[in-house]
Amino acid sequence: MLWDALTLQLGYNATLVAIGATLLGISAGVTGTFLFLRKRALVSDAISHATLPGVCLGFMVLVALGGDGRNLIGLLAGSAVSAWVGLLCMNWLTRHTRLAEDAAIGAILSVFFGLGIVLLTVIQTMGVGRQAGLEGFLLGSTAGMLWADALVIAIGGAATLLLVMIIRRPMTMVAFDPEYAAARGLPVHRIDLAMMGLVMAVTVVGLKIVGLILIVALLIIPPVTARFWTDRSDRVVLLAGLAGGLAGYLGAAMSASAPNLPTGPIIVLVSFGFFALSLLLAPVRGVLAAILRQLRFQRRVHIRQGLLALAQGQKIYEPLTLRLLRRTGLARADGVATDTGKARAAKALRDEKRWEIVRADQMQEATAALYDGLRDIETVLTHDQIAEIDRQIGGPQEVPA
Repeated sequence: MLWDALTLQLGYNATLVAIGATLLGISAGVTGTFLFLRKRALVSDAISHATLPGVCLGFMVLVALGGDGRNLIGLLAGSAVSAWVGLLCMNWLTRHTRLAEDAAIGAILSVFFGLGIVLLTVIQTMGVGRQAGLEGFLLGSTAGMLWADALVIAIGGAATLLLVMIIRRPMTMVAFDPEYAAARGLPVHRIDLAMMGLVMAVTVVGLKIVGLILIVALLIIPPVTARFWTDRSDRVVLLAGLAGGLAGYLGAAMSASAPNLPTGPIIVLVSFGFFALSLLLAPVRGVLAAILRQLRFQRRVHIRQGLLALAQGQKIYEPLTLRLLRRTGLARADGVATDTGKARAAKALRDEKRWEIVRADQMQEATAALYDGLRDIETVLTHDQIAEIDRQIGGPQEVPA
């Protein structure tokens, strides 16, 4: 079943859902990257919750006009208007009052969502409201998705992605350094509003698949996942789109292959799975890489301390230090230094004396700040500088290579 779902062989509806979820994941990942880099992730939460009153009001208007209220375009248009009003209210509170952004987000989120729940309750008392299925907009509902629904989602996701690509450069500049962007003459406030507008568009498009509660995960988790793998913003955008699209595709396939599994939550869980793998396995920022760096650091510390002990004729009692010295051929099993170990130990002791001279010289304050007990002095001083220090120490001097 899973293989059939992955190869789009599980039926018409499953194919539509998989394609729509993939396009939504790509656009959400790319758009959410700029929100993440701008450090405004919670804004998406406020925008998503602000869509619920619009969905309900859109349904009421459609019913009042003689329809059944289930027209997806009408419902998404209502949610877009509601989300935009919520965004403007939040922006006004932030700019014209003393409320911090997080307080404004909390106020807008709770008020709009509360209003939406009240309207949803009112709709349930209506004759046509009981079969409206508006609850699906909370967590997403893909059962019975029509070609027209998939087309709306695909066009909305593609249009959002195109707009992101057009204004990605000013959004990137504002995300990293809004003061510099303002100095360059960029309208930071308008770019922020455009960024929020794109997030709103993705939120509205994604209501049918993942719902207003879970869309924030699809906007934030893929960029966070991508950030583990690269430091370049353009690659973060690319990887976030890839992670979001793949999560949408795999989540939709898994949901279609098993009975009664909701599509939206499964997509979010798959996205979190990518995040967890990146957290553990990313080559630079991952937990495993950090553990390996720490182990390598501890190994260097033990070897350095062991060499200094050998140079000063001290006996090594630490089992790990002795084991590392033996493994690297610097000492024998009884703790006596080998010929190579003696040379390395003498070098380590002399480097410590050299660093003492550098750290005592106020003219070398910047260089002395680099001392960490492990750094080779040859990486920060020239051969002539080292030779001058050796003359102050006295004793045999090394011949530059």
